Amino acid sequence: MKRIILLILCILALCGCGRVDKDNVIKQLSNKITKSSSYTIDGKMQIISNEEKFDYNIEVNYLKDDYYKVVLLNNSNNHEQIILRNKDGVYVITPSLNKSFKFQSEWPNNSSQAYILESLLKDIKNDNKVEFESNEDGYILKVKVVYPNNSNLEYEKIYVDKDINLKKIEVYDRNDQVSITVTIDKIDYRANLDKDSFELDNFINESCCDKNEENCTNPCPEECKTEDCNKQASSLDTAIYPLYVPENSSLASNEVINTDNGNRLILTFSGENEFVLIEEASKVYDNMEVVPVYGDPHILNSSVVALSANSLYWTDSNVDFYLASNTLSGEEMLTIAASMTNSQIVSQTK
Repeated sequence: MKRIILLILCILALCGCGRVDKDNVIKQLSNKITKSSSYTIDGKMQIISNEEKFDYNIEVNYLKDDYYKVVLLNNSNNHEQIILRNKDGVYVITPSLNKSFKFQSEWPNNSSQAYILESLLKDIKNDNKVEFESNEDGYILKVKVVYPNNSNLEYEKIYVDKDINLKKIEVYDRNDQVSITVTIDKIDYRANLDKDSFELDNFINESCCDKNEENCTNPCPEECKTEDCNKQASSLDTAIYPLYVPENSSLASNEVINTDNGNRLILTFSGENEFVLIEEASKVYDNMEVVPVYGDPHILNSSVVALSANSLYWTDSNVDFYLASNTLSGEEMLTIAASMTNSQIVSQTK
């Protein structure tokens, strides 16, 4: 009888050793990430805003000591932007324009980031009520998120397979609708990157103007062959209006200013929440233009934006936008900008 009881206990112990629960999955996932001193991720990201979908190819590079490089390629227009963090600060780079915004920022540590592994671990650690689910494909962790400038986002689902390989992250809003999806195609936890690959100089496009070089990363446009290449190739003749305007605020004036580089459109909104919106055609710089910003980078629909305490900069479809207000919150400024990427209302300026 004692032998039978002992045999049953051994069988139960063996079964217990093979059981995978929430703590086990979190521990294995944590070990994979924390033991990596350098990793790369290749995948895709989809952002859903007002039923519009914005698709990116995404590449993430990480090196210990908080070195990050996130390359985002918009699938609809091949617009590439890079978020870079190195010893000098945080940058949002638009290689096609030779332009960069430089931040003194805590990014990516000051907000949830669905494509940053350290951020996923931080979200898990900060949530003492992580929900767990298993299915035939693997395991799912449901975790609270923190997006300081988007209070509508509430939680994320982290999907891993049976071998605890990260497969997908979904971020949900307060209505339980998916707002962001990151699909992981490949992770290399032994990428062996070095600090040199995170230097800003690596992303400077040298112009071919007056050099007659065939293989150039930023060939000079035809219209610049005999002129200064530091100019706009086109002028903005139409204004793009936001679909969202804060309550009790409205358009007060629409002004066109002619500059050496084309038209600059200035839209002034008055009311309880006053703000100014400036639009002009993007300019391609011969040398890297670095613009200091006191704020943070954010991925917003079809572009990476630079958000400061009272202003917002971004480039979309070869148009530069600048929004400024002393009364609007960062979240409201982002909402206005998001409504413009969805806007189908383009009016001829007077």
